[in-house]
Amino acid sequence: MAMAWRQLITNTKTAVSVPTQRAISTPGFSRFFSKSSSPYLVKVGIPEFLNGIGKGVEAHVAKLETEIGDFHKLLVTRTLKLKKIGIPCQQRKLILKYAHKYRLGLWRPRAEPMKAK
Repeated sequence: MAMAWRQLITNTKTAVSVPTQRAISTPGFSRFFSKSSSPYLVKVGIPEFLNGIGKGVEAHVAKLETEIGDFHKLLVTRTLKLKKIGIPCQQRKLILKYAHKYRLGLWRPRAEPMKAK
């Protein structure tokens, strides 16, 4: 029993004290991010952003451009502002979800809109 404990302690000491390259980099983590060769727009505005989301959100382009005006203001807009503009709940949720993903760099609208099946 004591020998098993000794082996366990020495194994954990060597595992903790010797960091390897594999322990520092997270394998498989890069697969969650899109590659740079994907067809993305260079300039993103409110119409491109809403068309990239799809699901009926693109119908509110005119409202958002007149009320908010700037794409960067849209990224920090809160739900009450969108509600006062007259955007329905599900579409507000989509706008806020994709705005958050865009700010984190996890999502960008595609250059060509996706075709409906």
